[in-house]
Amino acid sequence: MKYSLISPTFGRPEEVTEFLESLLTQDYNDFEVVLGDGTPEDRLRPELKKFEGNDTYPLTILYKEYLPVSDARNEAAKLAKGEYLIFLDSDCLIPQGYLKAVDAFLENNQVDLFGGPDAARDDFTNLQKAISFSMTSFITTGGIRGKKKTVGTYHPRGFNMGIRKAVFEDVNGYDENFKCGEDIELSMRILEKGYKSAFIENAHVYHKRRTSLGKFYKQVYRFGAARINLWQKHPSELKMTHLFPLAFSVFAILSAISAFGIMLGTDNIRSISLLLFLLFGSYLIAVYWLSAILNKSLSVGFLSIQTTLTMMFGYGWGFAKNFWAVKVLGKKEGIKL
Repeated sequence: MKYSLISPTFGRPEEVTEFLESLLTQDYNDFEVVLGDGTPEDRLRPELKKFEGNDTYPLTILYKEYLPVSDARNEAAKLAKGEYLIFLDSDCLIPQGYLKAVDAFLENNQVDLFGGPDAARDDFTNLQKAISFSMTSFITTGGIRGKKKTVGTYHPRGFNMGIRKAVFEDVNGYDENFKCGEDIELSMRILEKGYKSAFIENAHVYHKRRTSLGKFYKQVYRFGAARINLWQKHPSELKMTHLFPLAFSVFAILSAISAFGIMLGTDNIRSISLLLFLLFGSYLIAVYWLSAILNKSLSVGFLSIQTTLTMMFGYGWGFAKNFWAVKVLGKKEGIKL
């Protein structure tokens, strides 16, 4: 077996069913699928009976009630028979040529860790498309989630992350004490041991992400807080791009306050306030039009303003709150995630 595709699951039968159905279309057949499931009372298994004994891949379901994400991945990896472990999220749909693209790349490049981009499929909801834009666009995240580069120091993420099994075992897999950001932390440890990573541009997945702005806010809030925990364990891994959401949030608040300065301030204050207001407005207009053009939808462009603001404020607040807890209050474990 060359590839073992691993996904942690917890309820969401429709989502997991779509994920497994998408793997039935693969035009490469040297792979298996292993699910690490924590669904209470084993309620997910009956929904997946139809995939057992299919002609495309063998399916293994490891079950432990309330199994956490990192634990699920580690336990599933112990059962995996593949030379490479590929971790995927169950809210992803895998295109037909995914494994063929991975295999073609690995045939010509000696790497130990790899990943690919995520995108929104044409039939996703407008909100899902807007969230995808906010999470992946250069003008919102600086391309930090995936760049057009091959071998280097790219940090794959758990929704689309491949590792040579021998390397995974060498670094003892996921750190089960990390409740968020565990995938990036694993990438960091692998690279620190001298292994090579790669970004495979053609190995993309369709990522559904969150289904409401509230759920999206909670997710990015945890991402922001987790960045402080990652910084604690890997001090060299905090980059200027990680500070952008917090800086943006401060700038957005100042821009909102500037409206009063325009109306009530002196000439100098009005000039500065107008400049802030115009800069912030210009950025939001750029987000709107770029998303609208890429998604061919004015509605998605409008929603992208909302999702971008949600992402920036959520991540920035999580980052600031956990920084205060760890660095000022001296709470080594930080805030609860």
